[in-house]
Amino acid sequence: MAESRHVLVVGAGSIGRRHHANLTELGARAELIGWREYSVDLLAARLKAGVDAVVIATATDIRLPLIAVCGAAGVPVYVEKPLAFRPAELAAVTEVAKPIADRSMLGYMMRYHPAVQVLATADLSDVFQFALTIGHDVTQWRANWRFSESYAAKAEGGGVLLDLCHELDLAACLFPGLEVTRVESLGHPAFPGVDFASRVSLRWGGVVGDVSMDYLTPQLHRRSVLRGHERMHDFDFASQVYQVTEPSGVRTLDLPLERNAMFLDAMRDFLALVSGQSTSGNPLMPRLDLCLPSARLAAEAWAARTFVGEIVKEIP
Repeated sequence: MAESRHVLVVGAGSIGRRHHANLTELGARAELIGWREYSVDLLAARLKAGVDAVVIATATDIRLPLIAVCGAAGVPVYVEKPLAFRPAELAAVTEVAKPIADRSMLGYMMRYHPAVQVLATADLSDVFQFALTIGHDVTQWRANWRFSESYAAKAEGGGVLLDLCHELDLAACLFPGLEVTRVESLGHPAFPGVDFASRVSLRWGGVVGDVSMDYLTPQLHRRSVLRGHERMHDFDFASQVYQVTEPSGVRTLDLPLERNAMFLDAMRDFLALVSGQSTSGNPLMPRLDLCLPSARLAAEAWAARTFVGEIVKEIP
């Protein structure tokens, strides 16, 4: 399937390097390009010379012109999340991506997580409340990496809400039609306009919930709790303990995970889209045109942030 596909990976950070390695493993002819050494005009010239697909793994604030060039050339893209950080910019991305949207993907690889697959197929009609949380001390993420020098430290397109928006995407998948009611954020005096902890309050019909993310907690936490009057799902993604509580008792699900398998499965589906072949059948496959409600929720949440305080932790 992928042997004849020439894919440019634009952005040579950790996620770009991962995608490049996975594409190579899947048999594609992958080429890794550091964006600082490139430009929109050079990308346009490369597309004209003949490229099958592009992976965009750059900072969020520069993706619109890249997607526009690919859309004009009819070349499908795999765009890292989030798609855009302002509703107006999202509308512009949506417009320029129309020619390729049904052959492109957004990098919500958590949709391939076995536990997310279980939630996506579960009966959640009785759920009245949910809480999705994720966080970890950002200074511990990677060796020889400084937050202050990263895309995440930028007021335009940075911050924890955008960086850790997979849980917002999960909420959008499980409860389509959610709307943002309030977003409370904590900032840092050294990084104006950047949220280090955010809580997004959401509602839809008879369901209310919160999605919380932070750059602060000393150990990784990632948990989804869905409360219903017939059952409760308590999925701890960090410890990989997944429990369903019902009137008959508690069931613990065995859902083993190899993290890179999610990235590989997502890229395998993308290559299938590029080739016009059958995809995996994942009902949550993050095809770009189908991801727009989720992308819109993230952009609306970012735009609705209200900074209610500051943290004091030193962030190098």
